[in-house]
Amino acid sequence: MFQKERMEKILSILKCHGYVTVKYLTEELHYSTATVNRDLNVLQQMKEIKRTYGGVELNTQPTVPVMFRYEQCKPEKKRIAKRAAELVEDGDTLFMDGSTTVQYMGEYLLEKKNITVLTNNTALSAFLAEYGIDVIVLGGRVMEPPYMLAGNETVEAASHYKADKCFFSTAFVSRGGEMAYTGDIYFSMHRTMMRNSKKVFYLADAGKLDRSGGKMVLGDFSLVDCVISDHRFEDDAGKQFPAVEYICVGEDS
Repeated sequence: MFQKERMEKILSILKCHGYVTVKYLTEELHYSTATVNRDLNVLQQMKEIKRTYGGVELNTQPTVPVMFRYEQCKPEKKRIAKRAAELVEDGDTLFMDGSTTVQYMGEYLLEKKNITVLTNNTALSAFLAEYGIDVIVLGGRVMEPPYMLAGNETVEAASHYKADKCFFSTAFVSRGGEMAYTGDIYFSMHRTMMRNSKKVFYLADAGKLDRSGGKMVLGDFSLVDCVISDHRFEDDAGKQFPAVEYICVGEDS
């Protein structure tokens, strides 16, 4: 395989998976680490990819900094978070990702009894721990300062745990139920959390709908058990994924 063909193959893999390790590429392409790294260096010079510690992702438009995302659609996110927290039962073990919507769930969990929270969000972990909730921080590198951890170490840590419920979000979602990221590296972590949970809950405010930009697709609603949003997904995605529970929260929720 010529270098051009290898680089096209690498870009194809990244469009499918979003983020992969160099080790994964060497195994998939059947070439040495040195050869793959040379190809990656060329792609990086061409500004096609962005390299992180041990891995690589497409060089798409940057995400909105996390500190600004806290204020985006804040009332809607808090209503969604409150409704999601109502689904948590005493004694549950939860996977909670680092999204701002899921972080807002924290204040509604304080009355729950004997719950355990596994998260990659150090701000959420510190808040819950102050109130005596059992928290396990999934280690890793700080990928979105100052609070969000991600990377191979986070995925490895998540793989060792099982949860009753997983709560997560993504950068945007289509009306047809396609969940996606922009310049994000949470693909493997989310897949691991979802695979190791009995029930999976997807949280998304209407501000995430059909946003433009480069997409790293996580998957569609067939991967989740319940969608909680201020948008009525049952009117569009519900036709394709009738087995999914749809909870729509309004201003009076």
